[in-house]
Amino acid sequence: MDFVKLYKERRRQRIQRLYERHKRLRMLLKEHGEDILNSKNFKSTRGHIQHGTMTVHNHCMDVARYSLLLNRKLNLHCNKHDLVRGALLHDYFLYDWHDKAYLSKRKRLHGFHHPMTALRNAEKEYQLSDVQREIIKKHMWPLSVVPPVCREAWVVTAADKYCSLMETVGLHKGHGARAS
Repeated sequence: MDFVKLYKERRRQRIQRLYERHKRLRMLLKEHGEDILNSKNFKSTRGHIQHGTMTVHNHCMDVARYSLLLNRKLNLHCNKHDLVRGALLHDYFLYDWHDKAYLSKRKRLHGFHHPMTALRNAEKEYQLSDVQREIIKKHMWPLSVVPPVCREAWVVTAADKYCSLMETVGLHKGHGARAS
């Protein structure tokens, strides 16, 4: 086999592996979070920007995917159900934190207060486990002061920090806010 054919075959195999990985991740997200993914409020997060041009919806989806990947890569044996649901709901604050009218009313820093808002919103709509509550409450550590106490919360916190950094510096780009 000449070099070009070998290169093309390896590239095809790599693309196939990536496709299979994304397919497995989509299946896990659907299996553990279908009710969240189909909810009107979660879909409304497509209308708010998180970091850069990334919507809150896409950010939460990315955090869920990277949480699953971290769990698998590091062989952490996290509960996938709690991991996915906590990651999808970690930024379930349901407002545009860039809105000047919102900022002038609250006079508070979004980064410090949105975890509790997200938790209150999530508890209104879903039955949450203690681990899922922990993920949502503590994902902003060290701003949340008290560190996470379970593996799942640490994984989502790490995935959130990674995704936020990539979005802020423009390496993960979204498509801007869209109508629901």
